[in-house]
Amino acid sequence: MLCALALLSAIAPLSTDMYLPGLPVMSESLGTTTVGVQLTLTTFMAGLGLGQLMIGPLSDGWGRRRLLIIGTLVLVTSSALCALAPTVEVLIAARLVQGFSGGIGIVLARAVIADRARGDQAAKLFSIMMIIGGIAPVAAPLLGGALLGPIGWRGIFWVLTALAVAMTVAVLLFVPETLPPEKRHGGGFSAMAGNFGYVLSQRRFVGYAATFALSFGAMFSYISASPFVTQEILGLSPGQFSLVFAVNSVGLVGGNIVNSRLIGRFPTRSLLRAGVTTLFCGGALLLLSILVVGYTPWLILPLMFVCVSSLSFILGNATALAQSQVPKAAGTGSAVIGASQFGLAALVSPLVGLGGESTAVPMAISILVCGTLALTAFTVLTREARVDAAREPAH
Repeated sequence: MLCALALLSAIAPLSTDMYLPGLPVMSESLGTTTVGVQLTLTTFMAGLGLGQLMIGPLSDGWGRRRLLIIGTLVLVTSSALCALAPTVEVLIAARLVQGFSGGIGIVLARAVIADRARGDQAAKLFSIMMIIGGIAPVAAPLLGGALLGPIGWRGIFWVLTALAVAMTVAVLLFVPETLPPEKRHGGGFSAMAGNFGYVLSQRRFVGYAATFALSFGAMFSYISASPFVTQEILGLSPGQFSLVFAVNSVGLVGGNIVNSRLIGRFPTRSLLRAGVTTLFCGGALLLLSILVVGYTPWLILPLMFVCVSSLSFILGNATALAQSQVPKAAGTGSAVIGASQFGLAALVSPLVGLGGESTAVPMAISILVCGTLALTAFTVLTREARVDAAREPAH
């Protein structure tokens, strides 16, 4: 089941990283600008956020499995529409639907784990799921770079369609219903609104969710800008870009392996603190190096690696700690986490392209700002009150 959930969670890296090497080619093919093709990322992320925001709370009343099946079937259809899109406008619309349906799988994968586990066990499961799912960001850019020449960017979307079919089969065969009827919340949309109010009133949940979302915003600043920074500024080929992207993804997977082994030996919150602090320091050094030294690959690429790798100590731990604050509304909690995560990613994506293709400063500023705000949210909002510390176990 964990492998099936990891596959569902991998829809975001698969649907972004696999076609990233082709963004410059897509711009020429569809007769649009850099900002135009980056909008295909923006709408996909907006769809991911919207899908999670709507379906997560709905699953607290309807259960997880049937919504997962519907979501994967829509994902198959929308991925095929992306492959057939005649204009960038049609592609942008199809990517919105693809993101919405992909968001269903992501939000419910988190909810299924939250149904089954708590505390350190949940943190370890989230970390293991990210290790399995981490194969996607490693393989996707390499596969995308290799396939771009032979089959073009449209062929890449046909490959994504086939992967969506595999996700549908995985759900049908391996994912059971984890929320029995007696634990579901009735009341329709009024109950959904009440669940949102409850979740958002939990200060520490909001803090952990904000830490997660802002850290992901830093990573997406890198994801959105890196094809142009590495190829247009640093002079790398599409194949070399794919290799650099894969190396950074290996750092993310390796960090998750280390994190999963450290959970239980160290408090999950301490591991999260280390990750957020590293992200902040990496972002500061990246901006400083660009402004002072200039575009030096041997300095910029390692600092990007540090920023990306720090996420392995943030994403899984922040998710587990956030979900542990709202165990009776796991679907709604997962929805808020996902909506904030991909909503922020949708905001960041066009911003890092505002400076054009000749500068990496907007990317570095975005990473630093997101890292600074993530560290602030963690420090200010997630600290335990004295009463909480006396009656709650450490997470």
